[in-house]
Amino acid sequence: MFKIVKREEMAEGTVILNEIEAPLIARKAKPGQFVILKANEDGERIPLTMADTDPDKGTITIIYMVVGKSTALFKTLQVGDAFQDVIGPLGKPTHLEKLGKVVCVGGGTGVAVLHPITRALKKIGNDVTCIIGARTKDLLILESQMKSASHDLRVCTDDGTYGHHGFVTDVLKEQLEGGDVKLVVGIGPVPMMRAVANLTRPFDVKTMVSLNPIMIDGTGMCGGCRVSVGGETKFACVDGPEFDGHLVNFDELMLRLQAYCEEEKACYEDFCTLRDAT
Repeated sequence: MFKIVKREEMAEGTVILNEIEAPLIARKAKPGQFVILKANEDGERIPLTMADTDPDKGTITIIYMVVGKSTALFKTLQVGDAFQDVIGPLGKPTHLEKLGKVVCVGGGTGVAVLHPITRALKKIGNDVTCIIGARTKDLLILESQMKSASHDLRVCTDDGTYGHHGFVTDVLKEQLEGGDVKLVVGIGPVPMMRAVANLTRPFDVKTMVSLNPIMIDGTGMCGGCRVSVGGETKFACVDGPEFDGHLVNFDELMLRLQAYCEEEKACYEDFCTLRDAT
């Protein structure tokens, strides 16, 4: 069992932070890697990238948005409760090197995934600009942490309630036009990552994205997380989760993510009905 030692509700209660006791994982995990969690015996296996690790305390931090039955079940767990299973670290770590000017772009809960990567890129000597965004100010997460993890933080909201009124790609375009950007890391909703990759392509700036396809075992056995990258089939769990954004077939990825939407909606509604009844 993996006990929750800290719990925080963010973004109007739709995004949950859990700090979990997992000493072996905390000691080995690197930026970009993920874990698979299961709440209980009947729960679903959910892959989540670690937002932080503390090897000294023996804890890992995950941040997730409540979007379906399994994440709604996760939300019911409080400090002192435990996940039945936490498996990891899984996936390839982020490739880190000193390049010069790097721009890290995060949207929604993708900011949590971006946090350890941004911090690591800064630590090895890159000049890191970070751009984070949300639909509205109340849905913005980890602003202070991202400010510490970068040299220059830019904040965007779609509705203009805070920071730049517009999309993260607006500010990214300004950075690219300023020149000398060596790497862009974009993590967030698939449409955002596709927009980032499309924007950087004519500038010929290397662009890395972190993909979140449907995943089951996380070890390359089932093939459920297959994605097309450069015309080849890759498994996000063992070949990724990070890939060259200019080579990813985002249209195919979006179609695969939508494959079980109706079933997911029905399960979530049934769970909420049962929860409310009890």
